Amino acid sequence: MQDEGIGIPPGELPHIFKPFHQVDREKLEQPGVGIGLTIAQRLVALHGGRIEAESTVGEGSTFTIWLPAAST
Repeated sequence: MQDEGIGIPPGELPHIFKPFHQVDREKLEQPGVGIGLTIAQRLVALHGGRIEAESTVGEGSTFTIWLPAAST
């Protein structure tokens, strides 16, 4: 998934999957409690996958989910 939002500062990327973590909460009014990415990461992990984030401030973010192929 890719967006064209405000982006995430590089120093915040290691923390975005932590429960209740919100980037610049003091400056930006954001709905929610900060558990959406935590839930996504845990669901992906339950399926044996991983989720990665890349971001550029002022340009947006890209989230990539990697899941193992199903065995037949």
